[in-house]
Amino acid sequence: MKMLINVPETVVADALRGMAAAYPELNVDVDNRVILRRDAPVAGKVALVSGGGSGHEPLHGGFVGPGMLDAACPGEVFTSPVPDQMVRAAAAVESGEGVLFVVKNYTGDVLNFQMAAELAEDEGVRLATVLVDDDVAVTDSLYTAGRRGTGATLFVEKIAGAAAEEGAPLERVEALARQVNASSRSFGVALSACSTPAKGGPTFDLPPGELELGVGIHGEPGRERRAMMTAREIADFAVGAVLDDLRPTGPVIALVNGMGGTPLLELYGFNAEVQRVLTERDVAVARTLVGNYVTSLDMAGCSVTLCQVDEELLRLWDAPVQTPALRWGR
Repeated sequence: MKMLINVPETVVADALRGMAAAYPELNVDVDNRVILRRDAPVAGKVALVSGGGSGHEPLHGGFVGPGMLDAACPGEVFTSPVPDQMVRAAAAVESGEGVLFVVKNYTGDVLNFQMAAELAEDEGVRLATVLVDDDVAVTDSLYTAGRRGTGATLFVEKIAGAAAEEGAPLERVEALARQVNASSRSFGVALSACSTPAKGGPTFDLPPGELELGVGIHGEPGRERRAMMTAREIADFAVGAVLDDLRPTGPVIALVNGMGGTPLLELYGFNAEVQRVLTERDVAVARTLVGNYVTSLDMAGCSVTLCQVDEELLRLWDAPVQTPALRWGR
């Protein structure tokens, strides 16, 4: 496989150096693997910290900035960051109002963030943790006990981040984050396998004429493999799986997310099919976001995430945000 890298061992460090050069509004600590808002800590504000393995960009570092995260901790490719990173990040952004850890439900992330929370609390940091587990495809996987955390992470970080930016207390920010997670469901589809720099080739075997329904963001198996389907057929299956589990009774925000290797031309066409299914199922769509936000290196494919919203959640979604990956209202 051809990759635009120097050597596999420096991929993450090289990416962080490039990110620092592109976004001077961030404070990127390449050696310690922490990405911070340059104005952190922000007085009177609850701080949000998240992180996870690299390879899912722009998640999480691309969501650091006013209106979302105060800090992100990137691990090696598909590998959890270590507790020291999280403790360092929490200490750097904590202003006295507390810290919220946003954690995707993968075993390494859960264990390391839990250890970091204990260490930070020992140092006097008031801290809460919210686990994101929105993937309806499978209950357990190679990386998780329970449901995987995927696209809803974006919704949690944006809406909780907006509440924190407004000065909401830690208990309220945590409650909103939990509400968003409980109101969100996702389903992913792979058209090709992803390739890690260390391996230099596909991480799993997916024949050219097949797709994986319910794939995870590390390439974990989904519900089943089928012969290649049309965008219309995939939307019927994926959106149907989400709606059958979520059963929304109000409007939703829809995220049509690329896995990293699918062009926007295809994602927009797929979104048309997603909107068709939602219309046929009498689900009102309040907002839609299309693009690559929670990726899996170079995997071709997409995921659909729906979040049922009330007036407050929608207001917080629309609130100003200024990060490398999301910018509106400022």
